[in-house]
Amino acid sequence: MEKQKLNRFVSKYNLAGLVESVKWESKNGSLNTAFISDDKSVLGSVSMKSFDNSDSSFGVYDTTKLTKMLSVLGDAVDFSISDIEGKAVSLKFKDGSTSVNYMLADLSVIPNVPDLKQLPNFDVEIKLDSNFISKFIRAKGALADENNFTFTSKNGKSQIILGHSNINTNRITIDVDATVSADVNAISFSATYLKEILVANKEASDATLNISTQGLAHIHFEVDEYTSDYYLVEIQS
Repeated sequence: MEKQKLNRFVSKYNLAGLVESVKWESKNGSLNTAFISDDKSVLGSVSMKSFDNSDSSFGVYDTTKLTKMLSVLGDAVDFSISDIEGKAVSLKFKDGSTSVNYMLADLSVIPNVPDLKQLPNFDVEIKLDSNFISKFIRAKGALADENNFTFTSKNGKSQIILGHSNINTNRITIDVDATVSADVNAISFSATYLKEILVANKEASDATLNISTQGLAHIHFEVDEYTSDYYLVEIQS
């Protein structure tokens, strides 16, 4: 297995350490996970095709520790799951001269992820091209203390704003290509999570951000062998 392939899978849910504890599920030649952040403001799922392993489920409690342990290995690694009486207890990686043994967690300590069966109607569709992705990442870096971004649409002009306020503030406003059915009052979501979502999927040339005025945003990515979905919950100001 290529270590980089697994690292890409991890980065798409770990979001630079913002999500740590997840259940990995190997099924039908794919590796899958669903996740939710500690503050419940983002949840989603990531899937990676061409994962050659038997069907199983296991808990990864400290993803950052796993990533650090993998960093000592070379690019090509042998991967296996150790089990006791049919229960997965550790992940084993070996690159020829070095081996890594990562202890798995009981699934009872992994946060349960709600099943989003009934989604609201999405009122807004925003095209996220490579220009927007890089611009938003730079904007969040410039206003690092701004935790939220705000979407508004008035008179056919749609904008994403960092630092939105009714008073004069430091802010960055980005005009966006959005399809809306009516004017949309200011609605806010986590800029911290959106930045890390975009960084983790920056190889995507385009994607779509859908927003529901009922308080939910959704982003879907399909790149190479990876499929990722993210749901951001409205942040009440």
